[in-house]
Amino acid sequence: MSDIEFRGVSKTYPDGTHAVTDLDLHIESGSFTVFVGPSGCGKTTSMRMINRMIQPTTGTITVAGQDISTMDPVRLRLGIGYVIQSGGLLPHRTVLDNVATVPVLRGDSRRAARKAALEVLDRVGLDRGLAQRYPAQLSGGQQQRVGVARALAADPPILLMDEPFSAVDPVVRAELQSEMRRLQAELHKTIVFVTHDIDEAITLGDRLAVFGRAGVLQQYDPPQRVLAGPATDFVAEFVGRDRGYRGLSFRSADDVPLHDIPTATAGAVGALRLERGDWVLVVDEAVKPLGWVDLTAVEARRAGTPLADCMSAGGSLFTPTGDLRQALDAAISSPSGIGVAVDDSGRLRGGVLATEVIAQLAAQRDAEDRERDRLATEQGASNGDGKG
Repeated sequence: MSDIEFRGVSKTYPDGTHAVTDLDLHIESGSFTVFVGPSGCGKTTSMRMINRMIQPTTGTITVAGQDISTMDPVRLRLGIGYVIQSGGLLPHRTVLDNVATVPVLRGDSRRAARKAALEVLDRVGLDRGLAQRYPAQLSGGQQQRVGVARALAADPPILLMDEPFSAVDPVVRAELQSEMRRLQAELHKTIVFVTHDIDEAITLGDRLAVFGRAGVLQQYDPPQRVLAGPATDFVAEFVGRDRGYRGLSFRSADDVPLHDIPTATAGAVGALRLERGDWVLVVDEAVKPLGWVDLTAVEARRAGTPLADCMSAGGSLFTPTGDLRQALDAAISSPSGIGVAVDDSGRLRGGVLATEVIAQLAAQRDAEDRERDRLATEQGASNGDGKG
């Protein structure tokens, strides 16, 4: 067990600043908990109190039932993985030796630690060919993966992550988030992750701890509950007016219909006969989408304009594991109004319509209402039997 509990924890600095105020919070073993909120709300302070990098002013924090104030801080930290922005790597050590750092500090031989480090590089999706490089020779995304690998090298039950992906570009950030979901499904660590980005929190967390001013915990719930029922005005404002749209990410798109889409290869675009308002999806030889063309684009192509300059971007793609949010986004971001669905290899599967995504949402809500009514009826009948 590696659960974490805050009991009446506060942190007040000498200048009177209240960083955390009377925090009561139980983090279950094996869960992925995200501390989220605006800058200066105490989320990082709360996380750093778990490994005693910051000492609470009042209150008690326990890990696996043990009061951490009674534990040697060095031994405590050696049993907790810690990932920060840009990896926090040692610049004068190779990737391999960076990853092997904690096992060596815990007493493993350097040989054994390096061998284990290579296996951890595999686990986080890093090529072993990078093992002898130095941090400055890596991209930002690679550095962050090394940081995660180093935190996992000693197989700690708890992993603390302080805004680890905020310094990388959006594409790399999405890849790293996907990698974290895969790793957690495989390893089942107790993860506490700090971010100010509500979308990142929703993507990653089993539960969200939303912090407000002076480090006051505003809500602690699964992300879908935070979106559907903000506990305070602060949470509602922080989550944003589009929380209903974000909530679609927790709804399955399995039953959204797929329609045939008219397609053409790049070489056939100039020969298309289109009416105004018609759209055709251009695909390559493997039937992977390249972009959309309409009548104006076809006429430009006939006049000699390069195809790349004629096509409209295809918008976001909808994948087999997608949810209603991704399906709706694919439809409304497409110039044709038709979302493009692809399989795992990127090949075209069909098209989705925004109206049918909304219809699917309505059907799911209707089914949920019927299930609630059924349960209420059964509960009422059970209570009636009990009275008899």
